[in-house]
Amino acid sequence: MLILFIAIYFIVTLSVGFYASRKVQTTGDFINAGRSLHPAINTAALFALWFGSETIFGASAQFAEHGLIAIIEDPLGGVLCLLLVGFFFSRKLYQLNIYTIGDLFRKQYGPKVEILSAILMILSFVGYAAAQIVALGLLVHTILSLSIPLSMLLSVSVVVFYTFTGGMWAVSITDFVQSILIVTGLIAIAWYMTDMIGGTAIVFQSLKPVQTQFLPEQNFESWLNWIASWMVLGFGSIASQDIFQRVNSARSEDAAYYSTLLGAVLYFIFAMIPLYLVLAIQASDTSLLTGDLQLALPQMVLKTMPIWLQVLFFGSLLSAIMSTCSGALLAPASLLSENIIKPMFRSTLSDHKLLLLTRMSVICIGMISFIIALSSQNIFGLVSEASVIGLVSVFVPFVAALFFEFKNKWAAFLSMIMGIVSYAIFSIFHISTINPLLPGLLFSLTGLITGILITRLFFKIKER
Repeated sequence: MLILFIAIYFIVTLSVGFYASRKVQTTGDFINAGRSLHPAINTAALFALWFGSETIFGASAQFAEHGLIAIIEDPLGGVLCLLLVGFFFSRKLYQLNIYTIGDLFRKQYGPKVEILSAILMILSFVGYAAAQIVALGLLVHTILSLSIPLSMLLSVSVVVFYTFTGGMWAVSITDFVQSILIVTGLIAIAWYMTDMIGGTAIVFQSLKPVQTQFLPEQNFESWLNWIASWMVLGFGSIASQDIFQRVNSARSEDAAYYSTLLGAVLYFIFAMIPLYLVLAIQASDTSLLTGDLQLALPQMVLKTMPIWLQVLFFGSLLSAIMSTCSGALLAPASLLSENIIKPMFRSTLSDHKLLLLTRMSVICIGMISFIIALSSQNIFGLVSEASVIGLVSVFVPFVAALFFEFKNKWAAFLSMIMGIVSYAIFSIFHISTINPLLPGLLFSLTGLITGILITRLFFKIKER
């Protein structure tokens, strides 16, 4: 019965892609839904953007083992990101009226910096998309008992297909429907578990002392790493193409602003439910918390829930992860077609050809992400690395371009190179126990300042 309903869900999802494809006539329709999304749909898209595998599987596993301090990165960092984007970035981003963040880099810094920024952003996204593919594979493996690689292949094929056909329209419409399923399913499961155990008091009594720790140890290094945890998603995903596309798809500037803030509120509320369910498992059956903690929730549902709740739960999980995965594929595909492949053509591409190119890029990104998913199946780690790459490379020149109309291409180039190289060095050689993103971000800012000083010195020498 469960398998039948999951098959029906896949078919319905593919049908949405077919329906959405009728709305796609131009590249703008495909990339940003023609900037015409209703605020309710836009809010759902922003909520569903973050509510994926790392929230349901990764964060719940981290909370079970390490407590509140381990979920600062996600979901709390994700909430911080949406709030910052809503309050400070959404209106400025919407006013740009461009397809990608790479377009902003081209406008301010020129085509070479545009290509470099696009490459770095794509690198960050393929890891993020891979995390969603891993989660979908684990889920399908749990339900159908297929091998994990085959489960991942089946899952990514479905997501790539409906994203390929409908673009941002398909992503947004499915996000809206899937958000309803996510909310309904999680509330129903939490209600059933609470009733089965005997009340919320018993659930919260299962809290371990380590799980209530939120602040770091009282030393400078711990505080730095605690702040870094907030910054991974909180700052690292601000200059992110998937958030930008959702903000840019709203039908007005005000809609972009309020949808982002409401998406943050919804994400915070419903991201707490998987953590509550972990506590419910601790109170009822601790044997499920042995082995791979990422599988604790689905195993609990299969073991204790009636079939209708199993259908609702796994439908909710599929909804959450597929909606995140589709956006994670569309964003880098847009960057690949718009900012890397398109500039290679000497003649101006027709909109029809650019649309086809963007659709083919979805397939390309899907294949690359699938290969990465096969090599690494740590969901939380994949998501973390993806966000950090954006923070230490494009964040500083992005803020400089957006808020200060900064145009120094050499400074932007140095900022990105110094940030990503220093981050790689600190990560590979373990130079310090401080999170490598902090020196990476510091070197990125240093690169920008150094570039300014070098160009000023060069022009002074040239004038003499």
